[in-house]
Amino acid sequence: MGFFERLWNLVKGAFGGAVTSAEVNNPEAVYETAIDERLKRHRELKKAVGNIVYLRNKLEAELETKTKELAEINAQIPVALEAGDDEVTLVLLQKKNELEKAIAEVTADQAKMAGQAEDAKKALVSFQGEIEKLKRERDEMLAKKSTAEARIKIQESLDGMSTDADIKALENVREHIGKLAAQADVGAEIKNDSLDARLADIRKKTGDVTAKSQLEELKKLHAAKHASAVAEGAAGGAAGGSKKTI
Repeated sequence: MGFFERLWNLVKGAFGGAVTSAEVNNPEAVYETAIDERLKRHRELKKAVGNIVYLRNKLEAELETKTKELAEINAQIPVALEAGDDEVTLVLLQKKNELEKAIAEVTADQAKMAGQAEDAKKALVSFQGEIEKLKRERDEMLAKKSTAEARIKIQESLDGMSTDADIKALENVREHIGKLAAQADVGAEIKNDSLDARLADIRKKTGDVTAKSQLEELKKLHAAKHASAVAEGAAGGAAGGSKKTI
């Protein structure tokens, strides 16, 4: 595992621990802590990436320098040979061999460091994107939380005006009216069973009997008068007939 991978795992591990130990009852603080932690790690990661890029650049500069030195020595060797100076030629050949070996090593190191630098820069950009994503998530989740709290408050308000209260009020009214009706019925029942009520009933019945007796008497008188009138008429008719005969 390379340096950058170890650093990246350190960042992820630190962030994960911060989230799991956070107080869920205060989501705003949780998100702010998480974002601050990631920004802190981002700065550390950026510094590490900067060091990697610095080493890459340093190796590139060293490779460029040694390559120029090798080119110069390669140009000097023929001149030394032409001059017949074997000692100088030998020294130049030794430097050439050393430079070629060094250039091979620096080239390998530079290629490796360049690859690490590219990976580090990509990861740094990705990590920055994760921070921005977390900020958007914070805004969305806190807005969602506010909306949910508002809906809960509205629901609680509606619950306070629920039909249970209406039904209870109706039941109370119905019960009150029923009691009033029962009281009225009791009053009527008591009135019907009272002495005054019974006396009134007797007087009514007595009045009915008296009226019926009077009606019978009137009928009898009427019948008597009618019978008397008929008898008088018959008698008058008989007397008239006797006078004509005489």
